[in-house]
This record gives sequence, structure tokens and C-alpha cells, in this order.
Amino acid sequence: MPLEKVKHIVADIKKGNIKPIYFLMGEEAYYIDSLSKFIEDNMLSEEEKSFNQTVFYGRDVKIEDIVSTAKRFPMMAERQVVIVKEAQDLSRTIENLTPYIENPQPTTILVICYKYKKLDKRKKIYKSIAKNGVIFESKKLYDNQIPDWIRRVLAGKGYTISPKASQMLVEFLGNDLGKINNELEKLQLIVKSGEQISAQIIEENIGISKDYNNFELLNAIAHKNMKKAFSIIQYFAHDPRNHPTVVTVSTLFGFFLKVMKYHTLSNKSEAPKALGVHPFFIKDYEIAARNYPMRKVSAVIASIREIDVKSKGVGANLTQADLLKELLVKVVG
Repeated sequence: MPLEKVKHIVADIKKGNIKPIYFLMGEEAYYIDSLSKFIEDNMLSEEEKSFNQTVFYGRDVKIEDIVSTAKRFPMMAERQVVIVKEAQDLSRTIENLTPYIENPQPTTILVICYKYKKLDKRKKIYKSIAKNGVIFESKKLYDNQIPDWIRRVLAGKGYTISPKASQMLVEFLGNDLGKINNELEKLQLIVKSGEQISAQIIEENIGISKDYNNFELLNAIAHKNMKKAFSIIQYFAHDPRNHPTVVTVSTLFGFFLKVMKYHTLSNKSEAPKALGVHPFFIKDYEIAARNYPMRKVSAVIASIREIDVKSKGVGANLTQADLLKELLVKVVG
């Protein structure tokens, strides 16, 4: 996982094993920002930073300026730090860095933050960085990996979180690790170290309802509890900004795909790993599989696809409330 790679790079730096180039690339900006900030905050003292730390932004700088700065000698310090943020804006000219990378200034730490893109491993620049520096690829986590990521981040700071609370965060905040981390940091100001972050704490301090969210909707649908499901759908319809139909439809689609997969498992004890869900939630899939035979699941998935098309304005002009009610009837009815 990216978190383990980040810890390894940080540990190396703390041991004094510092490389002249750190090329941080990939889809997940959170880890790129975290590593860049660690280097920015820890390589130089506050007095040394004035003359020896330079931060560029890709849209405002040319490769020649970066190279010129990187070749300078530090002033009254062992090293200088040059950080290029949003370096993806230099994607057309990034290979012009190759000559410098092949012969880097040993007293310079050059950090390139190349978000949402990655270098071609076949290119000379990639091979040169791999030889003389560090390449870190920050891969996007899958949705089912994020609850475990939340747990691990909090565990590292002395906190625990209930499975339901972590799932609520994912449902509400999506897979944006930066946004999730911001909310976790707020919670750490409220909750004492060693205490568990519960669904109630999430609801009271982040504004996520423990009763009206996609997790509770799936639970109601799994149990064929039409009254509860309808109540949640009504809530969603009155707050479309925080509960867009497209997200609800996508969540239901993913849930029933997993229910179908659950049906096919010969060894149900392998369900958590096979479905990629926390064991805490497997009971919902067990119940859904009992309430929705394989043939019904196939029909439900077809209905969800139909509603998905309608929600995008194809062949229907229904309100969000009407679409969600129609979806509920077709799924649970």
C-alpha cells in the first residue's frame, strides 16, 4: 500500500539516507502532498529555509529555471531544497530534466510533485531517476480499501474507529483521502487519544446522519424494510446536493453486484475477502442473499441500470424524488 511506501521513504530520510531527487507521481494527491510537506518541513531549520528552500509551481516555471536553481550551492547550510509543486503542468517538457537527473547536485534535494500523471517507465528520465533518486507512485485506493486506511491512520495516532463510523465517512466523503484526513484531524481535537470514534461522534461533529445515509439504505433494502428505505429516499430527495441520485444508484449497483457474487461462493466463510468488505458488514449480504434469490438479483441489476440511464436524462424527465421512488419499488417490490 502507498502508506507503507511513504513510511519507508520517511524512515530512510530520518536515518540520513537522503537522495538528491524525489519524483512523486500518481493519481492519489494526498500521499504526494504528505511526502512533499514532510521534506519541506524537516530538511532545513527555519533559519536555513530563508536562503536554501525554493518552492516553484509548474504553471509558473520553466525546466531551465528549476535546473539553474538546483545547481546552486547552499548558503550557510549543508543542503538546499527545491520543490516543484503541480509539476504535471510541465508534462510536455519534463524530459528536459534528464541531463540534470543524470548528474544531480549532491547538496540539493529536488522534489517533483507530478500529480494525476506518471512517467513512462520506458523513458530515459524514469530510468535516470530510478538510478539516482527515488520514484514514488501514489496509486488511488479502491473504495473498499479506504475504511482500512482510515483505521490504520487513526491507529498510528492512538485512536480506534467503529466499522460503521468509517463506512459513514467513506459514504459521505468518497475516496478523497485529503478530505477524509481533514475530517479525521478535526475529530482528533474532540476525541481523547485511546477512545473509539463512533457513528454518533461522526454524526454530532461532521454532520453525517447515522440514520440517513447510503449505508443505512443498503441495510434497509437488504432486509426488505420498505418503510425505512422509503424514509431514507425521501430524505435524500430533499437534500440532492449531499445525496445525488447518481451516487445512490452507483452504490446500489455495487451492492447488488456483491450480492450476486455472494450467491456464487461455495465457501461463504471466504465472503469478506471475496467481496472486499469488512466482516462486520457480511451479515447484510447474507440477509440480502436470502431475500433476493439469484434471479431476482439479476432483475434488480437490470432495473438499476434502467434508472441510471433515466437519471442522466435519457428517455425520461423525472425529478430526483420520483426516480428514487421508482428505483425503490423496482428493487424492493
